[in-house]
Amino acid sequence: MQIFTQKTCILCGASSIQDFCQPCYDHLPRVPLNHCPACLWPVPTAELCGACLSKPPAFTRTIAAVRYTFPIDALIHALKYQANLAIAPILAGLLIAKLHTIDEKPDVIIPMPLHPLRLRERGYNQAIELSRYLARHMKIPLLPDSCNRIRHTPPQTELPWKDRHKNIRNAFSCEMDLSGQRIAVVDDVMTTGATLNELAKILRRQGAVEINNWVVARTLPETGSG
Repeated sequence: MQIFTQKTCILCGASSIQDFCQPCYDHLPRVPLNHCPACLWPVPTAELCGACLSKPPAFTRTIAAVRYTFPIDALIHALKYQANLAIAPILAGLLIAKLHTIDEKPDVIIPMPLHPLRLRERGYNQAIELSRYLARHMKIPLLPDSCNRIRHTPPQTELPWKDRHKNIRNAFSCEMDLSGQRIAVVDDVMTTGATLNELAKILRRQGAVEINNWVVARTLPETGSG
């Protein structure tokens, strides 16, 4: 006989056998059904959006569990800025559920690196915390130290969208030979995609042939919900 451990829903506190009760899980903000496969922007036909056609990103595609809005934004904030590391496996679980649709597993997982000053200030890298659970569950090698953030830049969230590409330029380095490798880059949130694209450029230079972004949440317009 299977025994279920009783939990409480992380959002409403109701009794549940999962981290979310069914009503809360059913009402999580979803990524729109029809979206650009590269950046997830809502499009009518689920093909590449105009921005990705005119200026193709260095990464191949993006998979996000949910949209970055309430209540997901509060959970990510608690993980990222309040050291609530118990939320990491819960958010990773949402992403794992979405990743069952992929055709092929990547060869390795690379977490989005933090600059040493930011890491010292925070005490941990939330992308590594998420990546540990993903790597263990999916049985994919994790390379937590393969890339470095070499420029200490202001947080992207503090800048206008038009300045974010310039802010993150030349912010990463990687010395590892990734020839022929298919990479999954893990991060908590994708906003403009500038940071993920800058890291993907470096991974391409090191020989990576495919780069997929695995993010918990994607910032998207409310009108694109689905």
